[in-house]
Amino acid sequence: MNIVFIAPPAAGKGAQSGMISKEFGIPHVSIGDLLRNVNDEKIRKQLSLGEFVDNSVIEKLLTERLLKDDCKNGYVLDGFPRNSSQIEIYEKIKSISNDKDNVVIVLDIPKEVGEMRICGRLVCPKCGSVYNELVLESRPKIANICDKCGKTLAKRKDDNKETYDKRYDTYLKETAPLINYFEDKGMVYHIDSSKSVLDTFKDISKVIGGFYDRN
Repeated sequence: MNIVFIAPPAAGKGAQSGMISKEFGIPHVSIGDLLRNVNDEKIRKQLSLGEFVDNSVIEKLLTERLLKDDCKNGYVLDGFPRNSSQIEIYEKIKSISNDKDNVVIVLDIPKEVGEMRICGRLVCPKCGSVYNELVLESRPKIANICDKCGKTLAKRKDDNKETYDKRYDTYLKETAPLINYFEDKGMVYHIDSSKSVLDTFKDISKVIGGFYDRN
């Protein structure tokens, strides 16, 4: 099974993709991670500004990744497709990578909740742990200090209201319309991701687990 996540910024698709990958034993393929591993200043700038990277670059990276052996039995795709021009690219890559069905998980979250998650996010520069100073359940035990390794937490440069508003508007204009495309194929499941990470994970797992039970 191929699991595709569609979500506005800060809905938690990265975290949920990783958890679903471990739960069901299929690889997590993150477009953001693939792009961040490319040593190209133009791409890094586009990512920091929340802009789209050229489709040709993404197509090359994604094709190489999905053709690897570990993706033959399915994958969790995080961050693609993001607009209508990428639908054809994805269908093309999927046709040569595997013949598994798609299940599209749409994470729904109010804009104000996503903004709070972004503006309050703190990241440990050493171990990568993520916290949120504005969300009670996600605050570090000691302000600005990582619970796991004791390093001082930092805020990413693009974790601000201006960048979030731009990314959210881009999502509404470019990505949200894809939901209708997949709904016409009868493969879309909406999940409320304004809940806790664990509750959201449980809801997603019920949907995906139902497909595995049928096979």
